[in-house]
Amino acid sequence: MSTLHPIVDQVTRRIRERSAGTRAAYLEQVDAMAARPPGVQSMGCANVAHAFAGIPGDDRLRIVEEKAPNVAIVTAYNDVLSAHAPLARYPDILKDEARRLGATAQVAGGVPAMCDGVTQGAPGMELSLFSRDAIAQGTAIALSHDVFDAALMLGICDKIVPGLLIGALHFGHLPTVFVPAGPMSSGLSNGDKAKVREQAAQGLVGRRELLAAESAAYHGEGTCTFYGTANSNQMLLEAMGLHVPGTAFIHPSGGERELLTREAMRSVLAITRGKRFAPIGHVVDERCIVNAMVALLATGGSTNHLIHWVAVARAAGIRIDWNDFSELSAVVPLLARVYPNGSADVNQFQAAGGPGYVIGQLLQAGLMHGDVLTVRGQGLEAFARIPAVQDGQLAWSAPLASGDLSVLRPASDPFSATGGLKLLCGNLGRGVIKVSAVPEDRHVVQAPARVFDSQEALQQAFKAGELDRDVVCVVRWQGPRANGMPELHKLTPPLAVLQGKGYRVALVTDGRMSGASGKVPAAIHVSPEACVGGPLARLRDGDLVRLDAVAGTLAVLADENEWQQRPVATMPQALHASNGRGFGRELFAGFRRHALSAEEGACTWISTEHND
Repeated sequence: MSTLHPIVDQVTRRIRERSAGTRAAYLEQVDAMAARPPGVQSMGCANVAHAFAGIPGDDRLRIVEEKAPNVAIVTAYNDVLSAHAPLARYPDILKDEARRLGATAQVAGGVPAMCDGVTQGAPGMELSLFSRDAIAQGTAIALSHDVFDAALMLGICDKIVPGLLIGALHFGHLPTVFVPAGPMSSGLSNGDKAKVREQAAQGLVGRRELLAAESAAYHGEGTCTFYGTANSNQMLLEAMGLHVPGTAFIHPSGGERELLTREAMRSVLAITRGKRFAPIGHVVDERCIVNAMVALLATGGSTNHLIHWVAVARAAGIRIDWNDFSELSAVVPLLARVYPNGSADVNQFQAAGGPGYVIGQLLQAGLMHGDVLTVRGQGLEAFARIPAVQDGQLAWSAPLASGDLSVLRPASDPFSATGGLKLLCGNLGRGVIKVSAVPEDRHVVQAPARVFDSQEALQQAFKAGELDRDVVCVVRWQGPRANGMPELHKLTPPLAVLQGKGYRVALVTDGRMSGASGKVPAAIHVSPEACVGGPLARLRDGDLVRLDAVAGTLAVLADENEWQQRPVATMPQALHASNGRGFGRELFAGFRRHALSAEEGACTWISTEHND
């Protein structure tokens, strides 16, 4: 491994200093939990009987009499999510492996897992971001039975992994390994799918053709094959050392998959039995969080993680912000071109070397901390390897070179010298832009604003031909407190059509875009959000707005005195009321009321009065 890059070192030191008090308090709690007698030995007999009444007698004997390790399985299984459908059979596999190793395992609980692809553009999408914290709560409920010596987390997609991780970190004394299922096989290419969506936005094809294209793209078990939040999750878990190395992108039915799933049980039991020290609260330290940030930037990953990983870090007593991402992005090269940053899908990414190649390159370039705890022991070097089956057994080897230079490049010759994400600051607030897929001649857009209160209003204006010009579309009232911060995927096709016509177009919003933030420049997550009096609430139609991804600025070009004296608009009462009604949204009123800003992780479990 090379000497650590000075900027990576500097950012890590700053995070450590900033987090000194909260991290120390967190570790004190973790170590106090670890020092207690095991729950099975200290709780009452009735409690013990209830805990194990539903499992086979031999397993009860192992736990109670032989004091064998008992592993919690927390699963996000449902078969609405294609990525989670394979998890139906995982508990039986894991229980079988535990018994082979003289241990036991129980499904401690299930957590909700909604599919953003199903709810996209529909009312249910407003529960998506907050489902992360509901999943964290569900994880805590599952582990609160306190009869477990370790945990396995079964989940893959968007909010599910961050939610499981936040919940697990609140039980930081437990050794914990994450268990994914892999991507579906390649179908209709992401580029061809996007073309059909743009044609549908223009009315050139109908519902039949659009549904055929979507069904050809999303057609089987596994994660969607574009590099959105779900697959970014898996890359980050590899970089954090929380997977069995190389598990992320093996196909659900691939020969290695069951062996890797069984290896997850072997790994967590090795920690439990003292072969290595790796409780999750100690694994996820400042270096681990920085490694995840670097991996995100080097692969052009989902913008959602600028929210989620702030929340994950807070759960471990670590404070990070968008300035940290920005400084790292300036020195971390872009090594991957995967849709929407390129034409390849995650199966091609895996074939070219996948996470193992990326991590190896970043370690060699001194851009990652190699001397970290992982679920495999000391050091991240084990995650710079790729698994394969040899004579019925797993074996790992380091990729010597990229298998496809159009998909993966070495750190010495990257696609770009800087990462794919950039911080924007100015009199319109602080936001982020994913520049890795935006053409360079579109990194700066200056045009009159058209202000909308919803994505539906923008679509209507597009269909009416009102946006056929240079325009910065501003969609406000989309932040965590306004409506839960849904993703605004429906905006991408019409804006892409306008850009394709030669107009200079950009989007500015306090909402989210995730994997949809592609070739159209989009300043997203703008904070403070309009709902709490943020600058977007001052904007009016016709204001000249400049989005400059080169200089890192987002500003309205107005007289400063006039701008500051301009009245702040309030969310229309009808919109405020509708945001809280129907589709279970009433149950999340407390989440909306207490949510922190996007840059603070949109956390709902931290009191705004005691935000430390």
